[in-house]
Amino acid sequence: MFNVNKAIELIDEKLDLWFREIVKILPNLLLAALVLVAGFFVAKWIRKLTLKIFGKISSNHTIINLFSTFIYIIVLGIVFFTALSILKLDKAVTSILAGAGIFGLALAFAFQDIAANFISGIFISFRKPLHIGDIVSVKNYMGKVVEVNLRDTVIKTFQGKMVIIPNKDVFQNPVENYSLLGKRRLDLKVGISYDADLEKVAQIAVDSLKNIEGLDPDEEITLFYQEFAESSINFTVRLWCSSAEQIDYLKMGHDAIISIKKAFDQHKIDIPFPVRTLDVKWPEKM
Repeated sequence: MFNVNKAIELIDEKLDLWFREIVKILPNLLLAALVLVAGFFVAKWIRKLTLKIFGKISSNHTIINLFSTFIYIIVLGIVFFTALSILKLDKAVTSILAGAGIFGLALAFAFQDIAANFISGIFISFRKPLHIGDIVSVKNYMGKVVEVNLRDTVIKTFQGKMVIIPNKDVFQNPVENYSLLGKRRLDLKVGISYDADLEKVAQIAVDSLKNIEGLDPDEEITLFYQEFAESSINFTVRLWCSSAEQIDYLKMGHDAIISIKKAFDQHKIDIPFPVRTLDVKWPEKM
């Protein structure tokens, strides 16, 4: 039969054992609780400090919040594992760390492309090779930057297409930024006939461009003869547009061509075109 007295005796022994164990670990338990509470406030203080520090380095609020949250979680993790160590739960700490390592490794393999774009986005945020509104050329796509986030960069091309470029490609490839200087150089190639006075042509061409709209007054107009072509002597005239905007750049090129053509017509300077001579041989009559 079931012995009630023996059962009560066993329960008393267990409760007494648990009580002694609780009393034994009570100082460590109180110390662990104190570490958790103090660590929580320290983590919050470090997060605020991180926000201020990164706020001076970068203006990207997403990156700032990301880093501050990441450091906050790291500090809380250190506090949590410290509390477990105080309670002498070393095996639990080892198991948790091993599981976190395996889980992190699996995630790294599964999302390596996403991780690469994410990390590249962080580096782009600090290096700042481009900003919203900049005219850039990346991987043969040229247009205006409309968005830069942690995963990709969005460019609106001058043909009206929205191109989403992964940040890994932006970070690993050359980026041509036409807006950093605030101005752009236009190289205009022109050919003249072989019987023209080269020095006179150069002076007329440069003078014709000095008053066109949008010309940067701080930069000099330069002209260099470059080659003897089949039907012409070719030169390149270089002038700077005071704006980096594409429409202003194209408008100045448009005006420059008109000005040079008018000046050459006024001084009777020919702009030759290729001449082809065809020799036709008729078959002899049988």
